[in-house]
Order: sequence, then structure tokens, then C-alpha cells
Amino acid sequence: MMRIVMPKPFLFEGGKRAVLLLHGFTGNSADVRMLGRFLEKKGYTCHAPQYKGHGVPPENLVHTGPEDWWQDVMAGYHLLKQKGYDEIAVAGLSLGGVFSLKLGYTVPVKGIITMCAPMYIKSEQTMYEGVVQYARKYKQFEGKSEEQIEKEIREFKKTPMNTLKSLQSLIQDVRNHVDHIYAPVFVVQARHDEMIKPESANIIYSEVESDHKQIKWYEQSGHVITLDKEKEQLHEDVYQFLESLDWQE
Repeated sequence: MMRIVMPKPFLFEGGKRAVLLLHGFTGNSADVRMLGRFLEKKGYTCHAPQYKGHGVPPENLVHTGPEDWWQDVMAGYHLLKQKGYDEIAVAGLSLGGVFSLKLGYTVPVKGIITMCAPMYIKSEQTMYEGVVQYARKYKQFEGKSEEQIEKEIREFKKTPMNTLKSLQSLIQDVRNHVDHIYAPVFVVQARHDEMIKPESANIIYSEVESDHKQIKWYEQSGHVITLDKEKEQLHEDVYQFLESLDWQE
């Protein structure tokens, strides 16, 4: 067995302005790490929590749910506050984008960047297949034999995935509250998103009440846009949006 070093939460202290970076479902802090490093160099402080059940063996994932992950998001927000960062923007990928919107009507945020955030789920089946695929990849990453992996996947499939139902209701709930958001919003969407329905981006853009809002389509990217071929452009666009916000500092 290989000794796997899994990603951990990170805090890059770069300046007075803070950005909370939120990864997606079955993702981890590595998904937003390059963006964090880029913004740190530009003078921003970046913190990415890692949700419970993520970045650990997939068997742990099925025993956690959106309530746990929301607690991790709020803990990340409060960590920045405790460290004296009063002005916090938030950027999130996929489920992290959904949480970014939820933060927008729950606590004061300077601005919100959603990246490939779903406003509805294709189907529970699609999500389930995604989780099984994630479990399989994780086990390959651990260096297990195909035979061993198949055996473990069969076991894995016996565990009920209540997580997916609660994930659907979280997304529905956030969608119902999008019109409670007044903070500036930048909606980022990959044209070749294979995980979510890309028109989610239009729903967010049209329903937020923000005066200051923009949407951009990335023509060459897939769902994990932060690691895809337009990531440098994305970094620059996120930076420009952050610079356009009304920071006190």
C-alpha cells in the first residue's frame, strides 16, 4: 500500500482582504489551491476548509452530509473573522458555489464567485455514479489491485447514500433563496460541464438581486474549471472581480 498524502485545509495569509475558497462534493482543497496561491500573490488572504468525509477514504463520505459540510464552511468563515479579517469574499466550485450563495444570505460577505454551481441536480443516479467513480479513483490512487477494488466497490454499494437526497434538498433550498442575495456576484460557468446542467448559471445570474453582477462562460472548460485549460484566465477574471469590490482596506 502506498502512503497517500491527502490534501489538507490551507490558509495563505497575503493581505487584509480575505477570500474563503470552497471545494465541491467529492472534491478537496487541492481543487482551489492554485487559485488560492495566485490570489495570495496578489495580496489576498485565502482560506480553504476541507469538508468532513472528504479527502479521506470514500467509505467515510457516505456517513456525512450537507449539514456537516455547512458547519465546516461556517467554521472557515469564523476562522478568518477570528484572525482579524473583517472583510471576506467567497468563491466556491460546484457544491462550494452553492455554499457561497448560502453564505451570501446568511452572513455579511464582500462578494460571491460561483464556479459551475448547480441549481438543480441532473438525477440522483448521475450523482450516485459520480460517487462510485470517485470511490474507484480513490482506491486506484491508493495503489490497490483491480480485484481488491472491485471487491471493495461491491461492499461500498451496499451502504445507503442518504447524502444524495439531502444534497438535493440543500440545492433546492438555496435556489429558493437566491433572490435574497444583494452582495456583488460573479457567475462562472464551463460550457462543457459534464456534471451539472450549465443553465444553472443563468438561473443564479438572473435571480440574484445584486446591482453588481456578471456572468462569464468558459468555452474550453469542463466541470472542475479551476484545474482545466482556462484556469489562468479564470484566475485573472476572479482577481479583476475582487478588485472591483468596495473594500474598506
